Amino acid sequence: MPQARTDVISIGTLSRNLLWKETEAVRTPHATCSLIRTGKQNILVDPGLPGQILTARLFERTGLRPEKIDTIFLTNARPAHRAGLDAFPKATIYLHELERDSVLRQLNAQLEADEDGDESATIRSAIDRVTAFRPAPDKLAPQVDLFPLFGYTEGTCGLLVSSATHTLLIAGDAVATADHFLAGQVLPGCHNVAQAKESLTEAIEIADIIIPGHDNVMLTPRGVGR
Repeated sequence: MPQARTDVISIGTLSRNLLWKETEAVRTPHATCSLIRTGKQNILVDPGLPGQILTARLFERTGLRPEKIDTIFLTNARPAHRAGLDAFPKATIYLHELERDSVLRQLNAQLEADEDGDESATIRSAIDRVTAFRPAPDKLAPQVDLFPLFGYTEGTCGLLVSSATHTLLIAGDAVATADHFLAGQVLPGCHNVAQAKESLTEAIEIADIIIPGHDNVMLTPRGVGR
């Protein structure tokens, strides 16, 4: 069985970081984007940058062109995690079923509330887009398993990449940055704060290496101790 390889393609950032005493948005947010290669499968996770920028980063980091990406996984469906989707027309897009259903419920509620119809075309377009996303199977590839991390959004979900020597967790917004990890804090505005805190604890316990939602790859205390 081929060993799964994971590379960070682009390092994300938050619009504001309360741990840096930022109370207002001071930058454009985008998620950390990673690539998992296993066998002939290329799985891109959270393409948060605009397509032109992201495809350049992908080629710089891996030598791959967009048409080589066959699978995209979104840890959640927020815009900062999917700005570059259109650059990968051949890829099948997955996210956790709970996240997909949650977003569709919210969009349909917005459509019903739009009595004047001013936003209906935009909302219907968003519904069509999310409907095209597929509920992710429990295993995306050998050694690559879904790892639910509910709380920040209703269906936030990471990917656990296993090997004989370590476990790597692409955590999405369950672990926002290294600073949030070290402070034991979750992001503001969580769907369910208690769940989000439980997910942060699970991430710490399960992984040797974490790729946060908006920061660079990091070793956990578990990983350092190996």
